[in-house]
Amino acid sequence: MSKAQQDDEILGKALDVSLLRRLTQFLKPYQTYVIIAVLFTIVTSVLVPMRPYLTKIAVDENIAHKDWDGLLSTLLLILSVLVAQGVINYGTQLLMQWVGQQAVYDLRMQIFDRLQKLSLRFYDTNPIGRLVTRVTSDVEILNEVFSSGLVIIISDVLVILGIVGYMLKISWELTLVTIAILPLLLWATSVFRKKVRANYRDIRRQVARLNAFLNEFISGIGIVQLFQQEKSQYNTFESINRSHADAQIRTVFYFAVFFPIVEMLAGIATAIMLWYAAGDVLSGAMKVGTLIAFIQYFEMFFRPVRELSEKYDTLQNAMASSERIFVLLDETSFVEDAPGARPIRELKQSIEFRNVDFGYTPSIPILKDVSFTVNKGETVAIVGATGAGKSSIINLLTRFYEFQGGSILIDGEDIRTIQQQSLRSRIALVLQDVFLFSGSIGHNIALGNEAISPERIEQAAHAVGAGSFIDRLPMKYDTPVMERGSTLSVGQKQLISFARALATDPDILILDEATSSVDTATEKLIEQAIQRLLVGRTSIVIAHRLSTVQRADKIIVLHHGEVREQGTHQELLARNGLYARLYRLQYREQFAEHNNGNSSGHNGVPAPNKTSA
Repeated sequence: MSKAQQDDEILGKALDVSLLRRLTQFLKPYQTYVIIAVLFTIVTSVLVPMRPYLTKIAVDENIAHKDWDGLLSTLLLILSVLVAQGVINYGTQLLMQWVGQQAVYDLRMQIFDRLQKLSLRFYDTNPIGRLVTRVTSDVEILNEVFSSGLVIIISDVLVILGIVGYMLKISWELTLVTIAILPLLLWATSVFRKKVRANYRDIRRQVARLNAFLNEFISGIGIVQLFQQEKSQYNTFESINRSHADAQIRTVFYFAVFFPIVEMLAGIATAIMLWYAAGDVLSGAMKVGTLIAFIQYFEMFFRPVRELSEKYDTLQNAMASSERIFVLLDETSFVEDAPGARPIRELKQSIEFRNVDFGYTPSIPILKDVSFTVNKGETVAIVGATGAGKSSIINLLTRFYEFQGGSILIDGEDIRTIQQQSLRSRIALVLQDVFLFSGSIGHNIALGNEAISPERIEQAAHAVGAGSFIDRLPMKYDTPVMERGSTLSVGQKQLISFARALATDPDILILDEATSSVDTATEKLIEQAIQRLLVGRTSIVIAHRLSTVQRADKIIVLHHGEVREQGTHQELLARNGLYARLYRLQYREQFAEHNNGNSSGHNGVPAPNKTSA
């Protein structure tokens, strides 16, 4: 079970009051508007119980005494109360909907800000679909709580208190008879609350599973179809979807049981009240208008009780979502700068790895006691077998992950004392798997950096050889790019990534397997772009193809997370060590030709091809 799944399983231990207190913090910037809305609800709690009381006056005093002028005045007063109540309800709804949308906006922005700050280690263990659920549907569920839930709950409670007050004023005996049913109602509500909260938590978990599965399925649809796994994936989705449907059906069942119970209890209370009041009416101890008013109060009393149950439903749904949101907001998987971290201007001397230890899981080391230096202006290549730790070095230099031991120094300063944003602004990274965003080609080169002008974008594209194919497009640099650049070839996407790197004019250039996924013709074009990029820059090149690193000033050979050899291409061949063995493996056909012609270089290694880049 993943950490994210474990988090879902343990949710629900926090108290409702604690979660509500945290949720109300998002209303704090708008507390003036909330206070106004609460004042409106107080006025409403006074107006609502007035109508039955005015009805009592109309029947017992106006109609009974044939006071038609008084009856007209009472009816006009009832109409005025209804109009005032409608206007206030309109103002309350409009005000709280605006407040709710503002609070949801703030919450969503806070979650997004947290997502941007979390380290890549966090994303290694949390499915994308699960995180999308947090930002979208989980936050949207809280909208009703912010916009009306809390204020309406206050309003319903005040209305109930107002109704009880008027009821006590009319007849305290009938009032006691009416509320005698409340203990049973509270017990039913308590059972309902526990069942519904657990079920809503399960629903949110199933929604997250659906989103996570769909994200993975759609991203890998090509593999699914190629290996004919449609049936298997269908069955998996059917299982997840069935679990979600069953959770929803259980919720419907709980409501289908609870609301009839409330209606039944209300009916029982009505029957008891009428039986008790019938004798008083017949004996003349109670007037007809008083009984009519009391019946209206009784119906009014149970209406907000039912609404409170519905709002409690909303609140429980929100609790399940807020638990997950706060788990995300409380996540502390950050790569921290040291206190007082300062910005970096430009590389002046060197980059140094000094006895660095690192593991994605600390108990499983990837890099062990790694030490090397990259001087300013040098091109240093890092080679080694898959899993040797080459990309891990890049992840540490860019501060995507925190290392467990040793130091990484830039111009003699520990990298942790340099502000991450400042450090990354001096680095350009070109990866094997190029990521392009939805937008235009020009936007993907500049990435929203307003300091990069359209002229600079075109210059960078032409400098790396991307301009030729971009100029042939109908809209050139304004050509839309589909999600992940699906309408572009691998080589075209790679050239755009080179233009992106050049446009920022970085001090430090990192190429991570930048030519391993393209054909030979495109590789030559890309290697020409690489040569232009390397001029005047401090560069680190990671490659499986040794032909791409032969011109490097220094080659570092990694093996099982350790630096085994360092030197130039010729020096490493002369040592006949690990690098020479890797070289022979990649060029065994070339070796065969040289051996047949007795044309060998140092230690049986053929001389390198001088024309290779």
